[in-house]
Amino acid sequence: MIDLFHDPQRYGDMDTWRRDVLSLHADGPVHRIEADGFRPFWAVIGHDAVMEVERQPKLFTNEPYSVLATEEAIRVVEEQGQLNIRTLIHMDAPDHVKYRRLTADWFKPSSLARMNERLDELSEQAYRKMVDAGGRLDFYRDVAMRYPLQVILAILGLPESDYDRMLKLTQELFGASDPDLGRGASPEEINAVLLDFYGYFTGLTADRQANPSTDLATLIANGTIDDEPMPVLEQMGYYTIVATAGHDTTAASMSEGMHRLATDPEALARLQAEPDLIPNAVDEMIRLSSPVRHFMRTAQEDTEIAGRPIAKGDWIMLNYTAANLDPTIFDDP
Repeated sequence: MIDLFHDPQRYGDMDTWRRDVLSLHADGPVHRIEADGFRPFWAVIGHDAVMEVERQPKLFTNEPYSVLATEEAIRVVEEQGQLNIRTLIHMDAPDHVKYRRLTADWFKPSSLARMNERLDELSEQAYRKMVDAGGRLDFYRDVAMRYPLQVILAILGLPESDYDRMLKLTQELFGASDPDLGRGASPEEINAVLLDFYGYFTGLTADRQANPSTDLATLIANGTIDDEPMPVLEQMGYYTIVATAGHDTTAASMSEGMHRLATDPEALARLQAEPDLIPNAVDEMIRLSSPVRHFMRTAQEDTEIAGRPIAKGDWIMLNYTAANLDPTIFDDP
């Protein structure tokens, strides 16, 4: 079942994927994966084991590669280069802390309160769309995909007219290997998408530097690191991670949650009768959907994970989807 972790087609049937990974849990929380076309790596699927790695960022670093890639893709990037837009997921200390701190205050509840009126409007629009559909619509396309992106555009201070462009770029970036969404998964094709992001946000930066406001784009455009203006590529990375990851993950969680409620009338009736359960239901929707499937880490010293010896330089997959199905943590995962 090693293809669970590197074959994107396996994620097209999540019911089967979940059943297979549940059976894999019986064989332990850490598994050595040697698959054709990939560097060997350790798949960490146990909940406690994932947390063990996450709590040691100096020992297990994001760099040099924070997501799974084929040997060929890594070779091409190392030989030919790729547009080096760095986001928070690519950074280790001390950069990660410095860049995260830049926007931390903006996302505090007291700061987000300024957006309540706009968020209420967007929520009402999403609700109205469902009511007006008369009981039948494509929830993912018509609501889940649109609503979070509208929220992200509002946070950044971007006009609603940019919705289609941002959606297209996001799908091309995250769905690079999907023939229905991406331009292609080669470094050249991914570079082309990143260059489009670069062009868009370069114009946004110039505008917010000339005409600052209270939105997040202004904070990023005028942000400083170590009392110096943020480097351009890191600036582009900040915009990109906010504009893409923020809405794609939320859309996936909303869709999984709606699917569960639509196919489990008893759970839906209970949630309607006991609205105090909604916060827990939201947590469950995120746990089951696990919209971030994995991140990779690299061991900086000889060590161990859940008792398995790990050598310096070993590549480690933190598989959040599997960890959220750990039967030692969740009674009925």
